[in-house]
Amino acid sequence: MIARGGKSIYGASVGILMLDAQFPRIPGDMGNALTWPFPVLYRIVRDASPDLVVRQRAEGMLGAFIDAARDLVRDGADGITTNCGFLSLFQEELAEAVPVPVATSSMMQVDMVNRVLPAGKRAGILTISASTLTEQHLTRAKVPAGTPIGTTEGGSEFTSAILGNNLELDVDKARADNVEAALALQADNPDLGAMILECTNMCPYAADIQQATGLPVFSIVTFISWFQAGLYPPRH
Repeated sequence: MIARGGKSIYGASVGILMLDAQFPRIPGDMGNALTWPFPVLYRIVRDASPDLVVRQRAEGMLGAFIDAARDLVRDGADGITTNCGFLSLFQEELAEAVPVPVATSSMMQVDMVNRVLPAGKRAGILTISASTLTEQHLTRAKVPAGTPIGTTEGGSEFTSAILGNNLELDVDKARADNVEAALALQADNPDLGAMILECTNMCPYAADIQQATGLPVFSIVTFISWFQAGLYPPRH
């Protein structure tokens, strides 16, 4: 057997572009390395704050994200993702800039999930900020027109703590915000068959949402677990 080189790091096939944030990343959050059953590579994009990316369309940050993605590929990543669903805005540009697959947003799952649901059912999106989730974000992620959208905006903790980049997070209140938002989305859409969590910080509450709604819940964790399985298939 001949082993081939060319990378600095081996065995960590997924490279994650991280926002420059300080809020707590609890287990289940994609920015907590304990979340993943496989090794990942992280690269922080400096000055890319949650507010800038979610509320200000990551204005002026495309070049920094491209540079960080290229660094991850040079280090050994076989595929690139991000830790904010709003970065679907950069899907095309990042895919053109690096020679590996790119999956910027969990919202890219919506069309795929729709295909596996029972007849008459469709997936909806739960987002941290419906007021700033634009048609361009959805179009870049190939989200079908008319997809129902719910949000944690107006809750007591989750949106304000994450987008405010707070040093503390009341996990119980954040969980309640996510469950209440999911239930409201379900109540408003009787044809809802599944939920896609736009925000990567929602992943710790996926099981709570599923239990409360009885619906399948898909997140960046489900998406990147699938992504990684293709980048680095297990041997049996």
